[in-house]
Amino acid sequence: MKLIALPAFSDNYLWLWHDDQLAVVVDPGDAAPVVQALAQNGLKLTAILVTHHHADHVGGVRELHLTTGAQVYGPAGEDVPAPFTPVMHGDAFEVLGQTVQVLDVPGHTAGHVAYVLPNATPSPVLFCGDTLFSGGCGRIFEGTPAQMLASLDLLASLPASTRVCCAHEYTLSNLRFALAVEPSNTDLQTYAAHCQQLRAQGVPTLPAQLGLELQINPFLRARHPHVRHAVAQHAGLSALEQTDDVAVFAALREWKNDFK
Repeated sequence: MKLIALPAFSDNYLWLWHDDQLAVVVDPGDAAPVVQALAQNGLKLTAILVTHHHADHVGGVRELHLTTGAQVYGPAGEDVPAPFTPVMHGDAFEVLGQTVQVLDVPGHTAGHVAYVLPNATPSPVLFCGDTLFSGGCGRIFEGTPAQMLASLDLLASLPASTRVCCAHEYTLSNLRFALAVEPSNTDLQTYAAHCQQLRAQGVPTLPAQLGLELQINPFLRARHPHVRHAVAQHAGLSALEQTDDVAVFAALREWKNDFK
């Protein structure tokens, strides 16, 4: 399995994986980078996976389907360019010799799904759309903080070796916020410096590694005493609110929304 991050728009990544002959693309908001990558690598597109309905994730789906005949898979509860195969939590299917498992991860949108390739080598792969970012998580547009927290908990339960293929290069801005929340986190300090070097060289910070995210991502660490204390101080949470996981998570997300 060969994995490529195709840059699109200002900060999107369209994830392409292939076996030197056939290819699968995830969240093709723009068809052009995909068409170019297919031509450069001599590949035929066989499947398109969609995590949610936002235009920067589905904008190129119809063109790619019409020109290649690739089968489209998308969340059953969202408006994906037809025709597509609707998928939901617990579904599994085979593409290019890989088992693809579907997880419901609402929050960013109401019907958002993620795709897990548990048997990929050298380690599992997660295509999480805009639910989880390196050092951050997606904005809550259609869901609730409780849903987003539950979705992140589900992703956090995957193997620590899982490669996290996020849909945006938001890492540096996310890490600036993470350092405001946990300034004394040495793992976070080291990771931030590493990512700054990567971006200075024009190299993607992704895929991230789930085990490291559990050490540095405040949204996966919302129950950690240091994070909980920082949020309580910033948001002025009452003693009772500080014991409520959803209240703390919601305040953390609001803090990030307003962070400059």
